[in-house]
Amino acid sequence: MQASALLTFAFATFLVAGLAVKFWLATRQVRHVVRHRDAVPPLFAGTVSLAAHRKAADYTVAKSRVGLLETAFGAAVLLAWTLLGGLDALNRALVDWLGTGMIQQLALLAAFAVISGLVDLPFGLYQTFVVEERFGFNKITWKLWLGDLVKSTLLGALIGAPIAALILWLMGAAGSWWWLWAWGVWIAFNLLLLVVYPTFIAPLFNKFQPLEDETLKARVTALMQRCGFAAKGLFVMDGSRRSAHANAYFTGFGAAKRVVFYDTLLTKLSPGEVDAVLAHELGHFKHRHIVKRIVALFAMSLLGFALLGWLATRLWFYTGLGVQPNVQGPNDALALLLFMLAVPVFTYFISPVMAQFSRKHEFEADAFAVTQTSGKDLGSALLKLYEDNASTLTPDPVFVKFYYSHPPASERLARLGAGASA
Repeated sequence: MQASALLTFAFATFLVAGLAVKFWLATRQVRHVVRHRDAVPPLFAGTVSLAAHRKAADYTVAKSRVGLLETAFGAAVLLAWTLLGGLDALNRALVDWLGTGMIQQLALLAAFAVISGLVDLPFGLYQTFVVEERFGFNKITWKLWLGDLVKSTLLGALIGAPIAALILWLMGAAGSWWWLWAWGVWIAFNLLLLVVYPTFIAPLFNKFQPLEDETLKARVTALMQRCGFAAKGLFVMDGSRRSAHANAYFTGFGAAKRVVFYDTLLTKLSPGEVDAVLAHELGHFKHRHIVKRIVALFAMSLLGFALLGWLATRLWFYTGLGVQPNVQGPNDALALLLFMLAVPVFTYFISPVMAQFSRKHEFEADAFAVTQTSGKDLGSALLKLYEDNASTLTPDPVFVKFYYSHPPASERLARLGAGASA
């Protein structure tokens, strides 16, 4: 079998296998949640009402069913772009219009991004304005949604276009080792983004006010000092403008680190519970989880760039994925897009490994939080957040192993020793 035909066969096989596994896992999740919908698990019988449990089950099922449709549609779109010739047709139309060269390549990337965004738009709208609205989570207005779309599109163009142009230039001018230079550019860009995002980008979408509660500020500051963590500031974000979901997080890098609380979080948790949630986040810092994840991401991206550098020079890479490369002129944008489309298909089955590492980190952060604050407060805070976000208490165990980046409530509370008394 020729290399081109072999790639086509492998791509189709992995795509179908991945689609089958996704459907199997999603249907398992739906059946498992529905089966346990009408009975609160014994561990939570004293703290979670049957109405809240049923709401979480219905919310999970609704999201899963939309996810099934989105998965099937996404697979069809992927086939349309690749083996059915969509990307090839778009490339040839732009070559006929613009000729070959940098302008045509940037136009190809931009056209692909716009078309993909428009294709994905209906599912995003349905999720926000139908599913989230139905369960009382959506707070965003159409005006605010449209403003977010315009700002994110402009930001994507202003930031993405120069980076894309630089990568394409390197691919054409830096010789056979271009991928190493491109990897360096990508790393520098991501590190820079960690610094500028909290100060310049995030405020374009949300308002960040300094934490005004002096008592809570003193508690949080004391906790951070005990943990050896320094932040540029403590901020409250107006998350309630868009959603009723609650959260807290660290953002930034180095001296630009910030602690951010959703306003919805502060209205639902007691001061002790806020301490416990923050201590959990500090546990990620103490165990260097963020640094480890960044290093792992950079290592995997290096392998990815190296693989792309090799594949971009192989004719069968293009033809095996439904594209006839340009005879006259560069094919760098085509290589980037095909690689971006194909890699998720072949790497889907390592998802459980990545999820396992993430859950391990969450357990470690919980264990650290208990050493700094009350385990009972952490347990009660987690339970409130699970209930507030309508996270099901009865997920399918196989689904959890494959997808969950955070352990389910039963496992986390059992580890904490909180149980129903949380």
